[in-house]
Amino acid sequence: MSDGLIILFIVLAGAVGLVLGYALKQRLSRKQRGASERLATRIVDEAKKEAENIKKEAILQAKENLLKAKTEFERDAQERKTELDNLEKRLRTKEEAIDKRIDTIGQKEANLEGRDKTLTQKEDQIGEKHSRLDRMIEEQREQLEKAAGISSEEAKALLVQAMEAEAKHEAALAIRKIEDETRRTADKKARDILAYSIQRYAGDVVAENTVSVVSLPNDEMKGRIIGREGRNIRAIEAATGIDLIVDDTPEAVVLSSFDPVRREVARLSLERLITDGRIHPGRIEDVVKKVATEVDNIIRETGERTSFDVGVHDIHPEILKLLGSLKYRTSYSQNVLQHSVDVAHLTGMMASELKMNVKEAKRAGLLHDIGKAIDHKIEGTHAAIGADFAKRYGESPRIMQAIATHHDDGRMNTILGVLVQAADTLSAARPGARREMLETYVRRLEELEAIANSFTGVDKCFAIQAGREIRILVENEKISDNDAVMLCRDIVKKIEAELTYPGQIKVTVIRETRVSEFAK
Repeated sequence: MSDGLIILFIVLAGAVGLVLGYALKQRLSRKQRGASERLATRIVDEAKKEAENIKKEAILQAKENLLKAKTEFERDAQERKTELDNLEKRLRTKEEAIDKRIDTIGQKEANLEGRDKTLTQKEDQIGEKHSRLDRMIEEQREQLEKAAGISSEEAKALLVQAMEAEAKHEAALAIRKIEDETRRTADKKARDILAYSIQRYAGDVVAENTVSVVSLPNDEMKGRIIGREGRNIRAIEAATGIDLIVDDTPEAVVLSSFDPVRREVARLSLERLITDGRIHPGRIEDVVKKVATEVDNIIRETGERTSFDVGVHDIHPEILKLLGSLKYRTSYSQNVLQHSVDVAHLTGMMASELKMNVKEAKRAGLLHDIGKAIDHKIEGTHAAIGADFAKRYGESPRIMQAIATHHDDGRMNTILGVLVQAADTLSAARPGARREMLETYVRRLEELEAIANSFTGVDKCFAIQAGREIRILVENEKISDNDAVMLCRDIVKKIEAELTYPGQIKVTVIRETRVSEFAK
């Protein structure tokens, strides 16, 4: 076969294949459409049936809900009807009761109208009787005044005095009862706290002299200190601001000044001049300046070291400077800086026992006497001066108040102020903490006993415990137990007003009854 025939045959076979394929496709499409239509018809029929079923169920559910709602409505309506019936019955009963009350009130009003007339007559009779009684009382009062020899005003005054005495007696009873109850509940706890605090802190007590004395190698040195025509001694006094006393005391001179820091500067300067041997005005000024700078550094370092040792931080530098200067200040021969450290520790320990702020308590105890560093320069008590200084340099109101009130009696004081006051008294009262001149000590005891003897009814009095307590024996015929309470308070007030003393004084009034008989 030729190539043309082959190609023609292939083309014809392809055409026949296409025709047959198209016919077959049309036939298959008609079958698929028929099947799809039958499927769709079946689905629609089933959907209609399902819709009918759902519709029937919905209708049944709606009928059930309607029936249920109707039943509930009828039940509620019946309950409300019952309540309304009951309410109507109660209202009808109340109306009947009100009608009865109205009838009763009408009858009572009618009876009262009749009684008013009777009462009016009785009031007139009572008025006449009152008039007669007033006249009789007036006549009797005149007769009593004549018989007693005093007027009614005087009798009233006597009655007022008797009532005042009775009121004082009752007040004394109440005061005594309250004090006894308070003492029973407070003494044991206070003793435990104080004893435990003192046991925990047992610092050494050092008593220092209040007079600065400089020793000399020989008496010839006195002449060199005085200088030609006294120029050296004048230069020392002018540079240091102290008084230099050169007397007959062998190999010693005395430095006198109210300012302990100046006295310390003068002492160190004079010792260095004596050691150096060159004593003249120019040299004196140079040495005093150097020593003053060194003492200022010592004061600042002492204040910082003390605050660090006690555990009190963030103190203003000016307050630290005052605190350090207390190293050179003494009170009754007790070093004030050491005393302040003692008070800080004791206050902190008592605050710890009472579950208070320990750091705040230590701060108040450490700063309570800073006013003593400048009380020789400013008028006022050291407590008030110290509180004002603390306020000026940013201390809290609680610290300031504790400083200001640490010598008060505690009646209007805060708990922190009372702790500082107690610690201050403990530190000052410890054995060896303070020393007094014998004459001052004896004079204070005599004044204390004189104050007690100035009251009526005091038989004997004894100052004991170095003047920290006075015991007073009273005459039991003149002073009762209740009067003894008032007498004790009056003596305390007079001591506080007239006597100057360190710490506090305990006043004890003793009243006893003694009965004696003789066997014959």
